[in-house]
Amino acid sequence: MNNKNYKKNYMKKRKIFYLFVISLLLFNIVGCSGDENSSNSTTEGSQVTSSEQIYSTDTESTTENATVEQETTTVIDVPIITGNENLLTGLKTLSNEAVGKRPVAVMVNNIAAALPQHGVAQADIIFEIPVEGGLTRLMAMYGDYTKVPRICSVRSCRKYFPAISEGFDAIYVNWGMPAEHANYVASLKLTHYEGMNNTGGLFGRDQNRLNAGYSLEHTGYFNGTGLVASLNKNKWRTDIEDDKKGTAFVFNAEENVVPTGNVCTEVKVNFGTMYSTFTYDEKTKTYLKQHNGKAHVDGSTGTQLAFTNVIILETKITTATNGVHKEVDWHGGAGAVGYYISNGSVQKITWSKANEESQIKLYDESGNELAINRGKSYIAIGFKGKTTIK
Repeated sequence: MNNKNYKKNYMKKRKIFYLFVISLLLFNIVGCSGDENSSNSTTEGSQVTSSEQIYSTDTESTTENATVEQETTTVIDVPIITGNENLLTGLKTLSNEAVGKRPVAVMVNNIAAALPQHGVAQADIIFEIPVEGGLTRLMAMYGDYTKVPRICSVRSCRKYFPAISEGFDAIYVNWGMPAEHANYVASLKLTHYEGMNNTGGLFGRDQNRLNAGYSLEHTGYFNGTGLVASLNKNKWRTDIEDDKKGTAFVFNAEENVVPTGNVCTEVKVNFGTMYSTFTYDEKTKTYLKQHNGKAHVDGSTGTQLAFTNVIILETKITTATNGVHKEVDWHGGAGAVGYYISNGSVQKITWSKANEESQIKLYDESGNELAINRGKSYIAIGFKGKTTIK
């Protein structure tokens, strides 16, 4: 290579080198400026972007950031529990031992040949859902696990019942189930008392019923009075999960709030072969239940079942592929309507339940979460268009 060409190439490479150096310097200046701005933005914005800050329970931190949070976040209403408030009813009826503990859900036979039932009048919530043959089964729920009575007659599970009880983190009690439901039930996180195995030695046959000629399947009982000792002996979890420590529903602060809607003195829910009717009693401000036209009475106490709230949740119910059992859509959601009935009035609602561990959510027609009256509730999950309201 001659000197002329060498010099020309050298100057070209030198020029490229200087351009490269200048580019690096400019990049670093811009880069540093960007990092600094980003750092400042993160520091100032951390009060509204960090979930640890937004949901902090630290009083001092929350107070300091209150102005920013109010402008940038939606406040989530979490029910505040005080003292011995029953999570199922909102009433202060819990024993001291039951505060912060799990409720109990028991499957109860509901056909005419099994009546009267024992122990259902003490339930805080009763679910009634169709099973095969146009019949229904009850799931009686008790908010105080230290006060569960002797319940009769206890019957078999259908998979949609524990799917609902899971949303309450309830201890689940049944006597048998269809074989095709067993795998699904086993997949749930149940603390499970099963009569087929006589879990905890708490199941038996009621001798008085046997003597009276009841069929064997209508004589099974669960001795709830021994539940606490059994749970302690087995060291099974009794503390309710953190996300279930609030009340099961939003409850009105005041008593006897009248739902927004029409007067309602009588409700009939038709399940097929079986129907349930509720008549409003102005004196007690409760709805008295009838079973196929006759007073629905607890055989232990002689009292008619009565509820502050009657909640009807309509959904899709079909026959399973085996041609016998039911498939019940317990998710609700878009298009799922229902009725909230209390204090002599009825209000149309919507409802949803996202998954097994989610609680049932009730909404008014504007999409706001519904507040219900404190007290016992009857909840029917039934067929669309089969409710008559007067």
